[in-house]
Amino acid sequence: MRLNTAWLDQTDGITKKTTRDFASQTILEEGRKNPNLVVLDADLALSTKTIRFKQTFPDRFFDMGIQEQNMMGVAAGLATCGKTVIAATFATFATAQCYNVIRQSICYPRLNVKIYATHGGISVGGDGATHQMVEDIALMKSLPGMTVLAPSDAQEVASAVHAMCAFEGPTYLRLGRNDEPDIFESVDPFEIGKAHMLLPGDDITIAAMGTMTKAALIAAKQLEKEGIGARVLHCPTIKPLDEDAVVRAARETGAIVSCEEHTVLSGLGASIAWTLARHHPTVMGYVGIKDTFGESGSGQELIEKYGLGVKDIVCRVKEVLEVKKKQDRATVPA
Repeated sequence: MRLNTAWLDQTDGITKKTTRDFASQTILEEGRKNPNLVVLDADLALSTKTIRFKQTFPDRFFDMGIQEQNMMGVAAGLATCGKTVIAATFATFATAQCYNVIRQSICYPRLNVKIYATHGGISVGGDGATHQMVEDIALMKSLPGMTVLAPSDAQEVASAVHAMCAFEGPTYLRLGRNDEPDIFESVDPFEIGKAHMLLPGDDITIAAMGTMTKAALIAAKQLEKEGIGARVLHCPTIKPLDEDAVVRAARETGAIVSCEEHTVLSGLGASIAWTLARHHPTVMGYVGIKDTFGESGSGQELIEKYGLGVKDIVCRVKEVLEVKKKQDRATVPA
């Protein structure tokens, strides 16, 4: 993975891209390679961008209407017939609306269904709390056999779609709504279960996923100016988590702050904490949605109000470093 240093050095005025465009284009490429690939959508093809697949392969596209639970059941049925199925809709409908069907009909028999969920997180904005899904990763990672992906920029999203289609088994792919800058200059083929150290640092690790990785990188650069070496660990796979990378970061930096546009109660940070509790107990802090729903407002307003901005990451890093220092002093021999 090579960072786009031009973006990192000048975060304003940089062109941003809609990750859904790249995801849908890649799904189309996969459809050309695999005649057994079928796409289902729940009346949102214009928003999820699966309209491209519909226009190219109308005989392999099915608009299920506003019947998300039925869509997951049909996806399971098609998968039992040897199809690779992509079921697309907004994150709030794909998970909470369909949880039991996914559990019983897709995960229990471990069928080859790919849930392509867009509009995840709170930055969905004006659609309000009903559409701001901040519990989807918690729901999906709890399901036995479900793989959970949350890539960041357009290039990585495209690479993740290729990997998702090649992977055999239930998969949940989470994208945001808003346009994102090109964080990466180039990406390696997406490897499910692998995290990436994007910036080095010895004082603390900032572990981020999906839409929060860009904020983590900007925060690390700001901290560097203050003499704080913050490592940035990008975790595009939430399950299976790259436990080796997490434990290595904990051993080498002694503290971790997780960043996610998701509830802190059971997302990336919770998975990291569970890993460290078993392998290397470490001082941790969390940046994410607290025990609350969202509200209507612009995406940026909500990011700031709910404490997901760059300044919030910087603040939490400093708080955790203070705890780390106290622990270090406590262990110094008399």
